[in-house]
Amino acid sequence: MKQTIDKYLAYLLIFLMAVITLDVLWGVFTRYALGSQAGWTEELARYLLIWIGMLGAAYASGQKMHLAIDLLSPKLSPKAQARLAVFIHLLVAGFALTAMVVGGLRLMYITHTLGQASAAMRIPLALVYAAIPMAGLLVVLYSVAPATEGKVSRSSRYGKEQNSAAGAAAGNKAS
Repeated sequence: MKQTIDKYLAYLLIFLMAVITLDVLWGVFTRYALGSQAGWTEELARYLLIWIGMLGAAYASGQKMHLAIDLLSPKLSPKAQARLAVFIHLLVAGFALTAMVVGGLRLMYITHTLGQASAAMRIPLALVYAAIPMAGLLVVLYSVAPATEGKVSRSSRYGKEQNSAAGAAAGNKAS
C-alpha cells in the first residue's frame, strides 16, 4: 500500500510543480510582454506552493529523506535502537495527528464557516488549507505503518535505510 501511495503522491507533486512552473511563466510573460500581469497568477503560485510544501514534506517523511540528528541511536544496542525508533515514529504520528490533522481541520472549518475566499480567484480558502490535514494524514500513515508492521528502520548518517534487526543480520552475513 505504501508503494501505491508513494507513486500517486509523487505524480501529484510532479503535476503541481508543472502547473506552478507554467503559472509563473505565464505571469512573467503577461507582465513583461503584455505590460500587465494577470492578477490570478501570483495567487495561484502562492497556493500551489503551500500544497507542494505540505505534500512534499509528507512525501519526504515517507521516504525517510527528512532531516534527522542521529546522536543517541548509534550508542544504543540494536534492541534499544528498535524501541527508540518505534517511540520516535509514534511521537511523530502523535504530533502530525494533533497539530496537522486536528489543527488543519479546525482551520478549514473556521475559514469555511466564515466564508473566506481568495481575493483574485475567489476560491474558498478552506480548499487551500486542506493541504494541512491531508499532509498530516500522510505523515501519520508513514509513521505508524512501519511501527505496526515491525519494520521500524532508522536512517544512518548517510541517509541509507537500515532495518535494525535485518541490518545487523545482513552485516553478519557480509563479514
